[in-house]
Amino acid sequence: MKLSHFGFELPEDLLAEYPAENRDESRLMVLNRKEQTIEHKMFKDIIDYFDEEDVLVLNNTKVFPARLYGNKEKTGARIEVFLLRELNEEQRLWDVLVDPARKIRIGNKLYFGDDDTLVAEVIDNTTSRGRTLRFLYDGSYNEFRRKLTELGETPLPKYIKRDVEPEDESRYQTIFAKNEGAVAAPTAGLHFSRHLLKRLEIKGVDFAEVTLHVGLGTFNPVEVEDLSKHKMDSEELSINEKAVDIVNTAKNNKKRVCAVGTTAMRAIESAVSSNGELNEFEGWTNRFIFPPYEFSIANCMITNFHTPKSTLLMMVSAFAGHDFIKRAYDEAIKEKYKFYSYGDAMLII
Repeated sequence: MKLSHFGFELPEDLLAEYPAENRDESRLMVLNRKEQTIEHKMFKDIIDYFDEEDVLVLNNTKVFPARLYGNKEKTGARIEVFLLRELNEEQRLWDVLVDPARKIRIGNKLYFGDDDTLVAEVIDNTTSRGRTLRFLYDGSYNEFRRKLTELGETPLPKYIKRDVEPEDESRYQTIFAKNEGAVAAPTAGLHFSRHLLKRLEIKGVDFAEVTLHVGLGTFNPVEVEDLSKHKMDSEELSINEKAVDIVNTAKNNKKRVCAVGTTAMRAIESAVSSNGELNEFEGWTNRFIFPPYEFSIANCMITNFHTPKSTLLMMVSAFAGHDFIKRAYDEAIKEKYKFYSYGDAMLII
């Protein structure tokens, strides 16, 4: 399949600027692959599609406040610094994006906060927008991390044009977030409320937690028509023995194994054994899933509505079938479903 197969016209007013008032009350489109049917529900209705010993695979990564604003020495120009990943804890080196990039060169210093207690020096210029910064800070490492958290703000996606609001801090985070390290939320998980998780638990549904620290590479535009030539950025992944046992037991018992989101799906598909079971994993993955693709673990998926030509749309098309997804997206646009990070959800069974 080619990049052009994944283009469609998405009206701008369908991009969700705000989340639904209540997490589990966003809309839900249910796609049945076998019957080729489409139903319209509320997200909390997903409980009707799961039974005892079915499994939901959750990505428990936690978003950190990755967007900082600093001032360039001498000129005082305001510079946005987006923290991508920590390269060296001891030396306080970070891989970052800067905007506007043209103003920032090796040797420049940036000052953060009203009192300028946090300073960063540009020590490497890796790409047109990317830089390596060394943070200069007098306190301990823990104090330095606290300072980053205090000065940083929730890294809402760029398509959201409004300012970050206090509620974004909690709403752009799943309620099961535990392990800090993501610069973008695993958005399918945002629809789960504590009440809904408790109801699923009472029904006997199991939860397997994996950790995939979502990077910005997930959202990088695909710029090659031949999809096999696209390279995904690597993201850190951890799958422990407990998750492996829960998933493989359900799989062997022919139960429903549901990946909550494209990140959870990418995580488990990156750790498949030769006999098609889930393995423990500790490391990095740059798995790119696009049609045609044979999925090994999950037989069900929860996901949001994705933007044209995105790697996320490609994965969903591989799972549900390209023509079926095209029909579902046409209907979503007609029915005014909300798209992207704060948007509505889809259940594919």
